[in-house]
Amino acid sequence: MVFSITPIYALTVAVIWLILWFRVTALRSAMGQSIGDGSDPQLLLRIRQHGNCADWAAFVLILMILAEGMGAPALYLHISGGLLVIGRTAHPFGLKVENAGHPLRYVGNGTNILAALNAMVCLGVNILGI
Repeated sequence: MVFSITPIYALTVAVIWLILWFRVTALRSAMGQSIGDGSDPQLLLRIRQHGNCADWAAFVLILMILAEGMGAPALYLHISGGLLVIGRTAHPFGLKVENAGHPLRYVGNGTNILAALNAMVCLGVNILGI
């Protein structure tokens, strides 16, 4: 089976993940901090931005590739993928130490949850044969 939709979003989110990784690595290098956050709030923030991307991206992309493999309609895969990209783009800007209720954090979390739920429904529909 050739997957044609999920890889588009996997590549896009991989670029975001790589940018976040570079931000962590650059700050680690500037601080001389090899492991951990060195009790630096800025480094901790960047580590969490990167880690959160890795967590959500992996989860949603696995759901998407399974749904695509089971024949989910392209539209629904694009919906999950688009929501994932929006969420992964918005979330790092909304994840703030001083503001847990930043609007972009809600956008990031909300779109990721919707992306996952959409892919889960696609899977469920295919599993149940609805």
